[in-house]
Amino acid sequence: MDIHSQAHARNLKKFGAEHPEVLVLTADLSESCETGYFRDTFRDRFITCGVSEQNMMSIAGGLAREGFIPFVHTFGVFIYRRALDQIAMSIAYPNLPVKMFAFLPGIMTPGGATHQAIDDVAVMRALPNMTVLDVGDVTEIESVLDLACAIDGPVYIRMLRGEVPRLFPADEPMRLDTPRVLSAGTDVVVVTSSICTEEALRATAALRAKGVSVGHVHVSTLKPFTLSKIADVLGAAKHGIVTMENHTVVGGLGAIVGEQMTDVGLRRRLVKLGLQDTFAHGASRRYLAREYRIDAIALVEEVEGLMGTRFGITEGDLAKVRIEAIHSSSKAEAL
Repeated sequence: MDIHSQAHARNLKKFGAEHPEVLVLTADLSESCETGYFRDTFRDRFITCGVSEQNMMSIAGGLAREGFIPFVHTFGVFIYRRALDQIAMSIAYPNLPVKMFAFLPGIMTPGGATHQAIDDVAVMRALPNMTVLDVGDVTEIESVLDLACAIDGPVYIRMLRGEVPRLFPADEPMRLDTPRVLSAGTDVVVVTSSICTEEALRATAALRAKGVSVGHVHVSTLKPFTLSKIADVLGAAKHGIVTMENHTVVGGLGAIVGEQMTDVGLRRRLVKLGLQDTFAHGASRRYLAREYRIDAIALVEEVEGLMGTRFGITEGDLAKVRIEAIHSSSKAEAL
């Protein structure tokens, strides 16, 4: 698998050189949120607000009113939990172009409940005017800045940091409200976002080797989300649909898909993998993914349950699956 380090840091510096209207704001988490390259290159456009996230959001709103595009960087929990009123009244209500980069989504940190943004999608998608994006690999990290700045209004971005794989070809950038149809299937269809997509790719490869016709859709735009774009793919699943997300199942990807299945009249069984209305505790990402059943083996088990059979796939089998960059079947002319 092709792994990249500090992708956002490198991309942010490049983007900043091309867009002088961009300012970067942080709350004493510069290195933790990969803003160091930008800080060292564009010191007059880098603002450290201290551990004062509510004030940082108000500053961002004011800067946006003056024609700048503020890029706010901190951990996700410190954006939507600590500063929700400021986001709602100073940014979302006036529909200002503040772009919020929320690090440590879901179980990406061993820091426990105080640092794990497990309910941010539910909260942020409830705000009018707010766009919610969830990157899944390096290709999406490299293209999300262009996408976010093309949106006329505030954007909340669940960002990955450190070493991140490339799951999608570099020439297939992230596009607004355009799910990536990675494969079609007639037995079960899997819908994933964020880090769960890599896990699902391992599971779907192993299931296909056992003769299962399994479809897979990756979602990077959680609001807006138009299920009718993939209704035919989902409707082909005779045994059901499984969503898997790095988030609580309350108000996240599974809830979004379920709501819109009702809207379009799609009658299929829906299984939602994610945190089951619980806080997570502190541990490694691998341990937490297994504990809260958002890993490849959990997906295999759910597909087995839907189909009423066992395939004999083990965690060892899944560990051997090599993931290459997957081309989407979505066509540019359909975007």
